[in-house]
Amino acid sequence: MHYRFGMSVEVLYLLRKDGPSPALRELDDVVLLADAKTLDGNQVAAGAEGTVVGVWDGGATIAVEFSEPEGAIVAVPAASLRLVGRSAP
Repeated sequence: MHYRFGMSVEVLYLLRKDGPSPALRELDDVVLLADAKTLDGNQVAAGAEGTVVGVWDGGATIAVEFSEPEGAIVAVPAASLRLVGRSAP
């Protein structure tokens, strides 16, 4: 797709203003800073890397999916996570 002023979709994405954005966003890669329990009761150890799959309460609570145990999802305070990568600008 070509834009009249040469803007890419990526630049337009960066310029959009939907309101304040939380520090962590869906699809961000994060590291767990403290042990946490999954929604089905399994344990995920501190240091595990996962992907943000939900942001609630204006960014205060974050749902993260981990590969081990398979498909594990934890809901933790944002302060319990550290950003390690962002898949989209």
